[in-house]
Amino acid sequence: MRLFTAVTLGADIEARVTTAMKPLRALASHARFVRVEGLHLTLVFLGEVESARLPAIREALASVGPRHAPFTLSVGGGGTFGSPTHPRVLWADVQGDTAALEALQADTAAQLRPLGFEPDFHEYAPHLTLARSKESRGEPAFLPCVEALKNQQLGQGRVDRLILFESQGPRYLTVAEVPLTRAG
Repeated sequence: MRLFTAVTLGADIEARVTTAMKPLRALASHARFVRVEGLHLTLVFLGEVESARLPAIREALASVGPRHAPFTLSVGGGGTFGSPTHPRVLWADVQGDTAALEALQADTAAQLRPLGFEPDFHEYAPHLTLARSKESRGEPAFLPCVEALKNQQLGQGRVDRLILFESQGPRYLTVAEVPLTRAG
């Protein structure tokens, strides 16, 4: 099983991103855009995991929920990862209570570390991936996409649960959900 932990931002943001991606698809027609129903903010990527390890993972994640209260994030604007002239990833910026998101990510990583899972980055950079380049050399067409996203506000979403997803190609299946239950 290919697993990762994440949070989702709700139907309002999914609808607004769907609308915003229509002109972006025309600008970067050779890119691979994400499925809107799979929009998420990855916290920790676990990779290939044997199903026998699921009980320990679920137990570790269950301890995270009671330590975190629900919070609100907003999405707007955008940027890229990769070369300045041939970026590989197009993303929308995450704003709002990013301190709460970063605390949730750090706690999730800390609970999974004793099970042998290390985050695949040094510093967490919250972003909502919109598209990836199909070409290894990157996608220059992402640059006008960033310009098109510059002043767009794509809405707010309430984060009230941590989700363990299984990646099956472009589809993500929920394996476990952990409500964030700490009183604000």
